[in-house]
Amino acid sequence: MLEIEVIEDPAAAEASLDPIRTRILRELAEPGSATQLAVKVGLPRQKVNYHLKALERHGLVQLVEERRKGNVTERVLQATAASYLISPAALASVAPDPHRFADRFSAFWLLALAARMVQEVGKLIAGAVAARQKLATFAIDGEITFRTASDRAAFAEELGVAVTRLVDKYHDGGGKGGRKHRLVVALHPVLKEQTQTTPFGEQETGAGQ
Repeated sequence: MLEIEVIEDPAAAEASLDPIRTRILRELAEPGSATQLAVKVGLPRQKVNYHLKALERHGLVQLVEERRKGNVTERVLQATAASYLISPAALASVAPDPHRFADRFSAFWLLALAARMVQEVGKLIAGAVAARQKLATFAIDGEITFRTASDRAAFAEELGVAVTRLVDKYHDGGGKGGRKHRLVVALHPVLKEQTQTTPFGEQETGAGQ
């Protein structure tokens, strides 16, 4: 089982977005049969089987074992991954293209870069799994608070200079025998948590800008 599987096929993406099938995928983080799932999701076993066949057809669940119980063979399945992410490749004709944007301060360019990263890393993971090799990646994630907008601009400028210096130091301009890597450095505001009142008077937490 993968930690994260990136879905590229439009039909598989559509199948995964069905609320019942999403629930089934979550429950199948651990192996289970249609009978066991029926109890958990509150549906008849026949309906669960229908959804399982659709998920299996699109490669989102896989057979773990078959158990013989009298005259009945019980199929035990498991999700192919603990989590799923839909690649922009599933919407290829309308997927964002980083080359359409030139402003490095554009939020739309940031989204386009993130979309490209999902698509490329998803393909790389699939290839590494097929080849039974480890994929060399690196990431930094953190939070920083700026006192003013000018401080943020100054930080971005210095960061750009520092990254450019490192690239110049380690980049193999000849490109002989080396492996090309993509470098993306991103900076964006952290989402603020908002407390909202539902129509039933309950409090729920959501994300805001």
